[in-house]
Parts: sequence; C-alpha cells; structure tokens
Amino acid sequence: MSDTVTTPPEDPFDAIVDAPFDAALSERYLVYALSTITARSLPDLRDGLKPVHRRLLWAMRQLKLDPSSAFKKSARVVGDVIGKYHPHGDASVYDAMVRLAQDFALRYPLVEGQGNFGNVDGDNAAAYRYTEARLTKTALALMAGLDEGTVDFLPTYNGEEVEPEIFPGLFPNLLANGSSGIAVGMATSIPSHNVAEVIDATLELIDNPHVEHARLMELFHGPDFATGGQVVDSAASIAEAYRTGRGSFRLRGKFHAPEAKDADDIAAGIERLGGGQWQLVISEIPYQVPKGKLIEQIAALIGDRKLPILEDVRDESDTAIRIVLTPKSRNVDPELLKESLFKLTDLETRFSLNLNVLDAQPGLGRTPMVMGLKELLGSWTAAQIDILQRRAQHRLDKIASRLELVRGYIIAFLNLDRVIEIIRTEDEPKPLMMAEFDLTDRQAEAILNMRLRSLRKLEEMELRKEQDTLLAEEAELQALLESPAKQRTRLKRDLKALRKEYAEDTALGARRTLIAEAAPAVEFSMDAMIEKAPVTVILSQKGWIRAASGHVPLDQEFKYKEGDSLAFILHAQTTDKLLLAASDGRFYTLGCDKLPGARGFGEPVRTMVDLESEAAITAMMVHRPGGRLLLASSHGKGFVAAMDDLLAETRKGRQVVNLKDGAALRVIREIAPTHDHVACVGDNRKLVVFNLEELPVMARGQGVQLQRYRDGGLSDAITFVLGDGLSWQMGGSGERTRTETEIRMWKVARGAAGRMPPQGFPKSGRFD
Repeated sequence: MSDTVTTPPEDPFDAIVDAPFDAALSERYLVYALSTITARSLPDLRDGLKPVHRRLLWAMRQLKLDPSSAFKKSARVVGDVIGKYHPHGDASVYDAMVRLAQDFALRYPLVEGQGNFGNVDGDNAAAYRYTEARLTKTALALMAGLDEGTVDFLPTYNGEEVEPEIFPGLFPNLLANGSSGIAVGMATSIPSHNVAEVIDATLELIDNPHVEHARLMELFHGPDFATGGQVVDSAASIAEAYRTGRGSFRLRGKFHAPEAKDADDIAAGIERLGGGQWQLVISEIPYQVPKGKLIEQIAALIGDRKLPILEDVRDESDTAIRIVLTPKSRNVDPELLKESLFKLTDLETRFSLNLNVLDAQPGLGRTPMVMGLKELLGSWTAAQIDILQRRAQHRLDKIASRLELVRGYIIAFLNLDRVIEIIRTEDEPKPLMMAEFDLTDRQAEAILNMRLRSLRKLEEMELRKEQDTLLAEEAELQALLESPAKQRTRLKRDLKALRKEYAEDTALGARRTLIAEAAPAVEFSMDAMIEKAPVTVILSQKGWIRAASGHVPLDQEFKYKEGDSLAFILHAQTTDKLLLAASDGRFYTLGCDKLPGARGFGEPVRTMVDLESEAAITAMMVHRPGGRLLLASSHGKGFVAAMDDLLAETRKGRQVVNLKDGAALRVIREIAPTHDHVACVGDNRKLVVFNLEELPVMARGQGVQLQRYRDGGLSDAITFVLGDGLSWQMGGSGERTRTETEIRMWKVARGAAGRMPPQGFPKSGRFD
C-alpha cells in the first residue's frame, strides 16, 4: 500500500484580494495610460519615431533593405515586425509602413515603395502581398551609428531578439517629418518642417545658448508640408505658437497657372481662354486633404447651388495636381471665387501645433512634455551630444582593445627567435610567454594564433604605423570627451555636412510651403454670388410655397391643390431674403433663390422651416436692410423691431414676440421711414393715435401696452404720417380709400382707451 500523501487542491478563492474597486481600477487604468503614452502614441524627442515606426525600420535594416539593394515584399517586412518586435495587428503595422513611404504624407519619406502605396486622391494602398519596399537614404541617416555603441539595446517582448531604444542618427526627424497621435489624456500634433531651416536654428542655438526666440524664428520660418500649400497666418502668431508649443496654422491650397502668359496671371492661377473667358487652376492642396474629397465638395456646392458663381470643376491632374475651375461668367471676380472656396471647402484648413513629445529625463525615464521651439532644439542638441560622447567612448574602447593586441605583436617581432623557440619546445608555451615577455592573456593568445605569413619584416613596420595612428586617434577622442567646446564644434561640423544633402537648391530640400500672411479677405456674402432675377412668391392658405419667374401681375390666377387658395403673394428678387411670421411670434427666413418653381404646386413650407404644428403663417414679406416692423399681439402689447434682427440662421427660426395667456401675433406691418405716428383700433371699435417714438425698439419681448381695453383686445394697428392724415379701405367693389385729416382729437398718450373712430370706419375694425 502506498504511503503517498495527497494534498488537497488549492482553493481558487484563496487568491482573491479584497481591495476598493476605485483603487484597483485607477491602478490598472494608469498602467494602460502609461503604456499608451510611452509605447504607442507619442514620439521620442531624440529620433521623432513611435515604437511601430522604429521597429519597422529596424526590421528592414536587419533584412539589409538598404537603398542599393533589391526590394523585398512588404509582407516579409510586416511578418518580421509582428513576429519579432511588435505583436499587434498586421493591418495597423502595414498602414504605418505605407505612411512612411508616401511622399504626400511624409516630407522626407523613410521607406521607398514599389507598387501601389496609395495616392493623394485618398485611395488606399494595395495589399502587402503586392507591394515591395526598401529603406531610403534619409532612413539610413536616421539610423547611422547603431553599430557604434551610441544607444542601448533592449530585449524584445519575448526575449528572443534585441531592438534599439532609439535611433542615433543626426537627421532631425521629429521636426523634419512631424508626428501626430492621441494618447490617454494628451495628444501630439507636429507638422513637418524644412531640414535646412531646422539645422540653421540648431546651429544658432549651439553658438548662442541664450539666443532670443525671435532670432530663431528668423531662421526657422514655420511648417513645410509635403503637399506644399500656403500658411496664411501672421509672422507674430506663428512665432507665438512655436514659443509656447501650442497653436494652429491656417493652411490654404495654391492657385498657380504655369501655362499662362502674364506673370501676374501665373501667380494668381488664371488662364485666359480668349473672348474674355478665363479659368482658375489649383496646383497645390492643403496637407492631409484628399484631392478626390476636395473635388467632391466643390461639385456638391455647384449641384446644391451654394456657389452659383462657379460653373464647373475638372480634375486634369497627372503626377502633378491640376484642378480647373470654370466661373459662371467672365464678369465673376476671381478673388471672390477664391475666398468663397476658402470659406466653403477644405481648400483652407487648420493644422494644430502641439509639441508634446517624450523627453528622456535623467532618473525619470521618458517623460511627456509640451516644449517650445527653443527648449525642443536644446533637448535634441543635448541628446546628440550624448550620442557623440557614447560614440567616442565606444571607439576609445575599440582602440584600447586593438592597441593591446598591436603591442603584443610588436613584442613578438622584437623577440621573434625566442618566441618561435618557446612555441617549438614547450608543451604549454602560453604561460611561459606571458611570464617572460610580460604579456596579457589576450596578447599571448593572439601571438599563438598568428599565421606564418605574418612573420615578415614588412608586417612589423605596418604594426608600428597602425600603433601610431591609433594612439593619435585615441588622443584626439580623449580630448574630444574632455572638452564640451570641441563636442559642440564636432556636432556643428556634422550638422553642416548633413545640411548640404538637404540644402534649398536640392530637389528634396527645397521649401514647398509658402509662409505668407494672407491679404485682407474680400468681403462678400452668399447673396453676392446669387444671380439676381425677379420672382413672384406665392404662399397658399395650406402652407404651400413657390416662386414664379418674373414679376407677374399679383392678381393673376394660379392653380392650387383642391381645397386650397391664395394666402400671400409678393414681388421679390432671387437675392432677397423672405421673412415669414408665425402666429406664435416666431420669425423664419427663406432665401428666394431656394424656393421651388411655380410649374407645380410648390412645396410645403413646413419642409423648409420647423414650424410648430399649432402655429400658422400670418405674414410674409421681403427683408429690407435697415427696415422696421410694427409688431403687436392680440392683447394689445407691441413694439418696433428692426428687420435685420429678425433674420434667422437656422430652420428653427427666431422667437421675437413673447406671447402669454393665449395671445396671438395680430399685427405685422412695415414702417415707412417717414411715418411718425401709430393708430390702434380695438375689438370694441375704439381708436387711439399716439407718437411712434413712444414705442420701444426691441429684438425680442412682449412690448408695451398700445391701448387699454375693458373687453376684447387689439383688432389692428398701423403707422402713418400725422400731417397726411389716417387712411383706411372703405370696402365694396370699388375698393375706395378714405383719408381723415382731422385726426388730432384721437391723439392721446400711448395706453389710453381711445374713442369711437370717424364715421365710415370699416366695421371689420381693420385699416385694409
């Protein structure tokens, strides 16, 4: 029988730790947040790369995909990256690789692609099994020095490989190519810049650490986007953004017509077609705006009649962008067309600046910080000095190792016969050689491993020459490490050499984005872009609205739906705004150019404005700039309103008259500029006249009491010129009008009860 003791299974509930839920959640979320910030979303200040981009370039380097070698399938690169270094989805890794190869996304591409890597129209790249890639010279410059002890290497996620912490190259990738990303609680947005300008500002900072920000901005002008365009902000606002590390830039596309004959037309993007006709040419579009989307926006404006001064848009692009705009007529102002496109499309965008990067702080690791330009360049320069020191120390260690062997070889040559004798006669020559010639273990081992062909006299001379060379280099490096001034001089020399490769006269280094403050915008409104034409607006009793072309007679018969009839009709222009007053005191605005035609019955006005179900349209009029209206409720309260204050920007309209206790908007009358008095008549047929100045001008409210009533309320009100007398319609088939000039006996202060009107006043209690 076995004596084995069986241990009871461990209770899983024994591993449960009681902890407050909020503490446990915050601890775990903090770990996630730090991982997102440091290992995914924010670039490192030193090489300007996020981990996925760094691992992509490192994997390509391991595959020996330098610019002089053959391309390899992108699938091979992506497979190595996700298998060895970056255990994430292949789609996200390939997308990152595609961006590194797109010359319209990256100012200085780090990957050279072969195949379909997408285009500026917004089309996606082909699948990674179809495309091929290799590194660019810029990527090699960014990785220069990896084999020279300049950076630390870290184990990969599974411990099977190593990868560099950063890239040590002198190429200023953070500012040159920019970066963007959203982390947890923070984000970064850095545009690309011109390498030559970045180096110029850095050299100035090295020479003068106390340089003023204004001096840096004389050398460092601002963003330089891959797709060109124009930054139209003032120099002061651009400088302030870089001083604080936060801001934004207004970026516009550029109009340029190289085929035009006149220099001014070339700069303005105008091509003359003969007969006074012309067209505009867009040659550059804002960064990150797909060309196809921009053309769709412009075409939609034409289709929706929101840009009536534009006739057509055509895409005539090949390798260069060429978007052609045809105006409605040759009389259109080109600057007006440009300004309207800037305001209504993505031909003008905003690019934010948020210089939030990971800075390596001693003892704190990589810390996210928002830096100004001077601080950022200073930190990057300090990082490059550190890399320079590490490279020098690494080379010194290599020199010391080689000098040890060279000295041993020289000792062997000086005592060649004795060395040969020891090797031939001794079973263990190594200890004896070390003792007799004072050699180290490495020196003795190296002598024993020498080839016979090296034992020639010429070899001794070469060894002494190599020793002298190494000693001179060692002294130079030692002096470099001991002198910060020499380190700065060496860094400046290397930066100047790099600048020559990206100078302004090179294809890659020439500035693409123009930095020039925009001229004052051409003042325009949408009305200015509407072709002016006369229309007759008809609104039916059931709320169907339409506009007939031309000013037809107002008494003309129109067809209506069964059971419907005319409510309001007036003459207007397509450039006019139509004001609709509802019984609930709300005013709505419609553009006469957007009204349906009169071929049919029109469209319900409720499809154009958000009219309350219980409300009805009580008045319709044309908005006249500077005009005034008399507004009054059925309870006898009213005020004067400026027409300009009644315009509404949305379908919801604007509440103007506040109505209480079941009151309705009863009076909406336009006030002529010469009118000076108000006449009110109540349901009790009593008339009161008072001075117009007694009414307040309001944008919204109930108003003041116009007339006092014992029973009923206000029937009608009108404004007139007291000297001309008060007029009203007599009624009957003749539509006679009577004017009462002796009206002073009814003139009292506002709010009076009034007295019975003159004989012949309509029984309807209305003035018309």
